[in-house]
Amino acid sequence: MSVLRDLAVFACGASVTSLPEAERAIQRRHVADTLLAAAVGAWTEEGRHLRYVLPKDAIADAAGMQAAVVRHTEIDDIHTPSCTTPSSVTVPTALALAHAAGISDPERVASAIWVGTELLARLGVAIDGARILYRGIWPTYFAAPLAAAAIAARIGSLSEDETAHALSLALMLTAGRSGRFQGRLPGRSIILGMAVSAGVRAAQAARQGVGGDLDLLDGPWLRGAHALQADLGALTANLGRGSIYTQLSLKPFCSAKQAVAATEALMTLIDEGVAAETIDNVTVRVPPPYARMIATRPEAGSRSSTIVSAAYQLGLAAIRRERLYDIERASAMQEAAVLAFARKVEVVPDESLLPDFPASFPAEVEVGAKGALHRKRVTAAFGDPSRPLDDDALKDKADRIFAQAGGTRSGASLIEIGLAGLQDRASCKALVDANWSASTSAQLLFAQ
Repeated sequence: MSVLRDLAVFACGASVTSLPEAERAIQRRHVADTLLAAAVGAWTEEGRHLRYVLPKDAIADAAGMQAAVVRHTEIDDIHTPSCTTPSSVTVPTALALAHAAGISDPERVASAIWVGTELLARLGVAIDGARILYRGIWPTYFAAPLAAAAIAARIGSLSEDETAHALSLALMLTAGRSGRFQGRLPGRSIILGMAVSAGVRAAQAARQGVGGDLDLLDGPWLRGAHALQADLGALTANLGRGSIYTQLSLKPFCSAKQAVAATEALMTLIDEGVAAETIDNVTVRVPPPYARMIATRPEAGSRSSTIVSAAYQLGLAAIRRERLYDIERASAMQEAAVLAFARKVEVVPDESLLPDFPASFPAEVEVGAKGALHRKRVTAAFGDPSRPLDDDALKDKADRIFAQAGGTRSGASLIEIGLAGLQDRASCKALVDANWSASTSAQLLFAQ
């Protein structure tokens, strides 16, 4: 049997009921976290533009738009071994399709989310996503059509043969190296939305009898089409025996994941007694693959630069810690004290941290203050699999993010909808409806 047929068998037949309760609980947290991102993402200026610019009349486009809105927030989850952000694609796609089909069966919806999440992360691992990201290939974007097609096939009850063709068509829609995004509205989120839409359409085409190449992954296609030396065994090894959920991380605040460990390290040193106003200089040591990325400096008019920049994130951690939960970053360049602190920060590559990468994104921070040197290394950051956010921590994150966004309702109440949404039909319908409401307005931020 071909690789694609193996994936199709999994996509059609895998059920979350086969997973241990601990893994299903992790899935529920990631669904709740994604619902939070959908609600707050719809409120930001960039999120509003995404909702207007991206088409949404067809359900494929609506799913893509919702994924784009979630992803731009930078509070969504991540699978560090593949450097993919699975739930930003899989949760909105499954919930949008369930809404369109009037489906509120929690097993069907949860299984579709798992199927997409599993295939997206596995393809990311197969192409060595944690390293090729820094060559300009965005692994989430690369794998999004495959994941979306698998979800659409499962929600739409396609046969195994139809699903295999859908997956093949979706893979042919994958894109390689992206360029440097410019303009008033960054194109990064836009093209991700388009990739998700393309995957859904691949499944819709397969339902109508459109065929692909079922041997696509059994030869050198990935090498020939994308110059990737893929480990195809990673796609199918022990597929369906346990899940990728035990390897996923939740972000504790708004940040590029690569900067989270350094931010936590500085906060720990400050909490242990190093006064922020006494700090003269900070050196951030990280694995070489992403040192250049987080060495980015904050730029006026570039929201993403303040989220990627380790220097700016450390400035917030030292001076305005509550603003780490600010998704909008509208007044970022007016934070004079934060910017002054950021100028004290230097990011350097450190090969001694490579053994922990990409299972985690570690950092070591050296702080010079009053002539003394203080060091803190964080390998597994808060939110990583070995230090997970529990339900209460997730609710606290939501409340802080809602407060920064000016919301008038409790963020924790939204998390409760997400946590309950895959347990019974009534709760599943509430989850599906809440996700759809988030895509049409910012009302989930405000008391009704």
